[in-house]
Amino acid sequence: MSKIDALTKTLYDKGMEKVSVIHCAFEDIPRTVAFVEVDKTLSIRKKLEIAFVKTNTMTQSWVRNEGVEYIGLSPECRSTSVGDMVLIGTTKYVCKMSGWEFLDGEAVK
Repeated sequence: MSKIDALTKTLYDKGMEKVSVIHCAFEDIPRTVAFVEVDKTLSIRKKLEIAFVKTNTMTQSWVRNEGVEYIGLSPECRSTSVGDMVLIGTTKYVCKMSGWEFLDGEAVK
């Protein structure tokens, strides 16, 4: 079993899943910068909010936050912002000024 498969199984056994944080608001091309662990039983909206909070710098660089696996290109990374996306399963959600939307513009409730 590969390390990734083992980690996925461990997260699954703990009732957790990984969501991907994709920075694209200020970049030329979208880039996945982190995987964030969330409780798989939570609502989509709550998973999105956790991913947002965990990838924002409050008191220390967010790349050090618990439950975050940083995979960016440099040691520093900006916080997640309006226009960035989170991938949960096979669905992408866009961060808006207030809340989240599906790619087609429908609000996440």
